[in-house]
Amino acid sequence: MKQLVTALVLSLIATSATAQETLTQRAEFVKAVTGHILEIRLLRVQLAVLDTGTITGKAFGRGVTGTWEWKDGFFCRSMTWGDRELAYNCQQVATDGTSLIFTSDKGSGRSAKFALRPATP
Repeated sequence: MKQLVTALVLSLIATSATAQETLTQRAEFVKAVTGHILEIRLLRVQLAVLDTGTITGKAFGRGVTGTWEWKDGFFCRSMTWGDRELAYNCQQVATDGTSLIFTSDKGSGRSAKFALRPATP
């Protein structure tokens, strides 16, 4: 049993380590988000990040609005969640093909993994 658990853990680590690619260009990022909603289902977060530089959506039942720009290889955003202002932050963005992983403080902070769900018209 111990060997099975060890093998499973190692396979998960290997998969996640090899599958991520850091996005460094605005065009790569826009291509990834176009036609998708960024979602963290467990936390009830759904965001649309548009190529126009706007962010809209909901998180925990509250509205989210914001703006973003691509600066020096990072996704830099200002957002409001409900009536709470979230400070401007530049984030590293990586993809595993089905999700985007945002890491705050230019890659040195906390990470959040958003599933890429098709946007419904």
